[in-house]
Amino acid sequence: MKTDIENLFKHTVLGHPAGLFILFFTEMWERFSFYGMRILLVLFLTAPIISDNPGWEWPRENALALIGTYASLLYLTPIIGGYIADKYTGYKWAVIIGCFIMTLGHASMAIETTWALYLGLGLLVIGTGFFKPNITSIISSMYKGKESKKDGAYTIFYMGVNSGAFFGMMLCGYLAENFGWSWGFGLAGIFMFLGMLQFWLAKDLFGSIGESPRTIKEAEDNGTLDKEEKDINEKLNPFTKFDLVLIVLSSVGGLLYLFNQPLELIEGINLLPFEIGGLSGSNVVVLTALVLFLILLITRVSRYLPIVRDRIIAVAIFGLFTVFFFAAFEQSLGSMTLFARDYTNRELMGTSALIFKIVDGLLTTIPLIIITWVLYLLFKKTYAEIPMSNVILAIAFIGVWGLVIYRLMDKFSQEGNQIDASWFGILNSFFIISLAPLFSKWWESKYNPSAAVKYGIGLILLGLGFAILAFGTADIPQGAKTASVSMIFLILAYLLHTMGELCLSPVGLSYLSKLVPPRMIGFMFGIWYLAIAIGQKAAGTMGGMIDKVSEQYSLSSFFLIFTVVPIGVGFVSIMLNPVLKKLMHGIK
Repeated sequence: MKTDIENLFKHTVLGHPAGLFILFFTEMWERFSFYGMRILLVLFLTAPIISDNPGWEWPRENALALIGTYASLLYLTPIIGGYIADKYTGYKWAVIIGCFIMTLGHASMAIETTWALYLGLGLLVIGTGFFKPNITSIISSMYKGKESKKDGAYTIFYMGVNSGAFFGMMLCGYLAENFGWSWGFGLAGIFMFLGMLQFWLAKDLFGSIGESPRTIKEAEDNGTLDKEEKDINEKLNPFTKFDLVLIVLSSVGGLLYLFNQPLELIEGINLLPFEIGGLSGSNVVVLTALVLFLILLITRVSRYLPIVRDRIIAVAIFGLFTVFFFAAFEQSLGSMTLFARDYTNRELMGTSALIFKIVDGLLTTIPLIIITWVLYLLFKKTYAEIPMSNVILAIAFIGVWGLVIYRLMDKFSQEGNQIDASWFGILNSFFIISLAPLFSKWWESKYNPSAAVKYGIGLILLGLGFAILAFGTADIPQGAKTASVSMIFLILAYLLHTMGELCLSPVGLSYLSKLVPPRMIGFMFGIWYLAIAIGQKAAGTMGGMIDKVSEQYSLSSFFLIFTVVPIGVGFVSIMLNPVLKKLMHGIK
């Protein structure tokens, strides 16, 4: 495997292996599809039936309950997908399988019927389980022995994530809101298919990296696996029967809770019609599942060697902070998108409209020019090894350029300008594309803060973003369903949220890959996504309370909740810095 790593580093783009940028573009198209579809979901489900672009007119609470369950499942299936890849398929084929299943899911979503919606969401959940943990695991394998470059690599990779999210939300949102929801859902599927093709045609570039366990076993028998990796392979911690029972029980309990809430709200079906001590059946089941999972985690961790055990405890603590972060941050595709549609002044006329059109054009074309330049650099390095993969990438980029130009021409031809509600979602991605190089340089400098401090800063910045929204909505009357707040508050909130995300999300993946033994990478990435899954469901549940909180208190009070909690948890993270440093045993 070392030979394959050395070969990858012979051909570099911007100081990193060309293979990193193959993964960059694969993730970009997958995120294009994912975010392009997901930002439409809450708008489609809650749009009036009688309108120019009719939706299903669900109550906000019902729509966000379904979206919360869907988003949570997206981060639970990677636990299974990571295990299957570790044991059977290897990372590369798991990525390809995931892309194919997600392509089918997006195609189903474009049909716009109830059965097709649920089928599509189910396929997307399964496909993501194969895709998400394993593409990041390939990066971890690529940088074995070059840990000092991992933070920068994950931050660049995260730019690919957000480049896809940026163009997905912009283009799918534009087509859906102006031509019909099926157009947006269908476009997401087309680019998912192109992403699958370009990775499949480039997979041989990685050599044995990401291959199946059988291939690694053959390398071990042939003496081509390095000694450190062979030693780790001999120190396994197999699952006991007790472990498996805990996994099954906690999984069943968690799934019952996830499905019961939207079923009860949308269909009136309660799978858990009982109460214990004043707690509803759903709450009893989910609390029991969490306790069983904690027992599983504690018993497994106790069986590892002391250093490995301490590092996994550190991962678990960071995972807890991650739950709080995503419970607030993921309001961006739920309550914040509804806020953009129903409470934000999106009408511009005259000079303001012209200025916005120019700014929008620059926001759109400059990132696309930069990413196209990266594609050119990749093509120069890999045109001989993977020509057809580069051709597919070129076709995809021609398609994006065509849609971008058409959208801009359409916007400039209009006398005034009404900003699409989905447009605000691209701000997070634009700010990440703009700021990621700066943060990457910061992490590689001598002023690089410790993991706990990064987490603390990220949570505090997230809370400050919601403080701006709380201030901006202070004058909205109690229980109001619409308003006309200046868009500057939403823009500033996205800026602060993005800075917080850059402090926490990409470096969280990097620290996980450093703290966990290679043999456990796929499974532990799955556990990491479990923390995000809990945050996602919490985000949907809490976001669904927007109407109740607004009616009983105010919309400003709703956003104030997301101000106080992240800031408080952020300060706790900073105070725990000495403890976490000790648990990490020298990992920086």
